[in-house]
Amino acid sequence: MKISKLSFTVIGLLFGVLTFTSCKNKNEGYQVKTEVEISDNKPHPGKKIMETKCYLCHSPSADHDGSIAPPMVAIKSHYLNDDTTKKEFGDAIWNFLQKPSEEKSRMPGAVRRFGVMPYQVFSEEEIRLIADYMYEFKIEEPKWFKQHIEEKGRGRMQYRNDGKIEKNTIGLETKDYKEIGLKYALGTKKVLGKNLMGTIQKKGVVAALEFCNEKAYTLTDSMATVYNAQIKRVSDKPRNPLNRATAEELEYIEIFKNKITNDEGYEPITVETDKKTHFYYPITTNLMCLQCHGKPKKDVQSKTLNILANLYPDDKALGYDINQVRGIWSISFEK
Repeated sequence: MKISKLSFTVIGLLFGVLTFTSCKNKNEGYQVKTEVEISDNKPHPGKKIMETKCYLCHSPSADHDGSIAPPMVAIKSHYLNDDTTKKEFGDAIWNFLQKPSEEKSRMPGAVRRFGVMPYQVFSEEEIRLIADYMYEFKIEEPKWFKQHIEEKGRGRMQYRNDGKIEKNTIGLETKDYKEIGLKYALGTKKVLGKNLMGTIQKKGVVAALEFCNEKAYTLTDSMATVYNAQIKRVSDKPRNPLNRATAEELEYIEIFKNKITNDEGYEPITVETDKKTHFYYPITTNLMCLQCHGKPKKDVQSKTLNILANLYPDDKALGYDINQVRGIWSISFEK
């Protein structure tokens, strides 16, 4: 089933309901680097940022019909040719993301299918690290992509995923608890998003809102069973009362709020006991989230408000602006 531009916008709204899509802004107090030196024994930082910030929509594992945005390898193929320098590659991607528009896009087919990517808050440092990684390394790609380009490209563009193959140096065996927590959080977001997408395609938007109300908590619990962890999405202003933060979780929400308000960088917070690790990471709002979590009748349309009021009579998750802490991932797992 082909997804319309309107549906792509609504998908963004629903990801705000379901997964509190995460992005951050850190645009002052640092020097942008266009060249990155990476040790053979250490992963490229752009890879981690790309997986955290991009893969929910630009998934390398989604099938063609289930995609909600082009995979990252498609972006690489459209923006890279034989004489493109690393700086030119990074400049082009950053130029588009500063203010996405159809005129600035080099991917007319993706714009026709999905619409223009909604604006999100990214720092230039993050985007240039992602671009550096994409330029230097072979990145993950869907199994169908190369054949799709060869059949549909008609010579107008070439498949490009050249580069070094990075060693997978981070895994559960490293006991990097921040990485393990991120793996669990992002894995859960991926499953929630996939199931939400299927509901939209088969039953429509209203059913998808009902899905968020009825199934999101169950799926989160299922992923907790898969990972043998306790996984929660909690907030100081919950939409669903089951997502209300504890007193301890409220303290971490405040920590992340202060860091983001002051344009400070942040990383996941882990607290270790003898047997367990407790992981916390912010869930922040972007422009898409405001369609469901923004100011009523300004950002959130009346029809959406009526549906939300029926599903969540005690809803407190409204009135947000862009790049504010909507809640946190709160995950606990055995060491």
